[in-house]
Amino acid sequence: MGRKRKGRDISGWLIIDKPAGITSTSVVNKVRWAFGAKKAGHAGTLDPEATGVLAVALGEATKTVPYITDALKSYEFTVRLGQATNTDDAEGEVISSSDLRPSDDDIKAALGQFVGEVQQVPPKFSAVKIDGQRAYKLARDGEDVEIAARPLWVESLIMLDREDTDHVLLELTCGKGGYVRSIARDLGEALDCFGHVRELRRVWSGPFEAENGLSLETIDALAKTPELDQHLLPLTAGLEGIPETTCAAEAAVRLRNGNPAMVIADGLEYGETCWVSHQGVPVAIGEFKSGELHPNRVFVLPEAT
Repeated sequence: MGRKRKGRDISGWLIIDKPAGITSTSVVNKVRWAFGAKKAGHAGTLDPEATGVLAVALGEATKTVPYITDALKSYEFTVRLGQATNTDDAEGEVISSSDLRPSDDDIKAALGQFVGEVQQVPPKFSAVKIDGQRAYKLARDGEDVEIAARPLWVESLIMLDREDTDHVLLELTCGKGGYVRSIARDLGEALDCFGHVRELRRVWSGPFEAENGLSLETIDALAKTPELDQHLLPLTAGLEGIPETTCAAEAAVRLRNGNPAMVIADGLEYGETCWVSHQGVPVAIGEFKSGELHPNRVFVLPEAT
């Protein structure tokens, strides 16, 4: 029998505006401590030096994390032209350099090749697994890491500003699994001048925006207080954009037991993902088939009174 996890049974989303210099896991641990929560997780890692929106799920909301990680995300990042590093960001060692500097028009023309369904090779210093080991560990040990390309959907990639001849500010909107560092590296290669990420900020992720995020200073100041609870968004915040259905009490019992049940829905297509509630309380999420919801995740939440 497993050890029972200590902490509060609290569920919802807390949006953090992550500062540079801390890992995503450390942020999650701070949030869990501040709420005294049993369970917490985040929807998409940010590199330690990156800033911006980090969505932290507590309790039952962790079951909706995949729907945020699968959603589009937007980043603003500065590319340092003329230098390639072994980590593809400013933390690494410069391994190649060039005196060539492309014009604004050259940069804008090159961006188009990175839009749409592209094949991207993750950075050698990344958490991608190779034969069961993390790529960054192999790279740190001096091994010549070869990582296979993987598909990435890029919704848009536009130039926002040219700070000076060495730096260009870009905005990227992409799907799951994208590495901004790889975009900077590959853009530098396409322009024959090399490049790496100098600064990176995630502006939004699915329905969550950095400008609405709390600072870690606020988390520390409000830790263990009712005031912090007031900043918690409901579990359903992670289901924005997914159709909602409702069900009767008997169906709610069946769904919570992992069984298909009839739901009240209109306009849904066969196989479409939706979530169901009873008396305003989320019950489950799954696929709609012939009038029934076939659950793949169920929520254990108190019923409304």
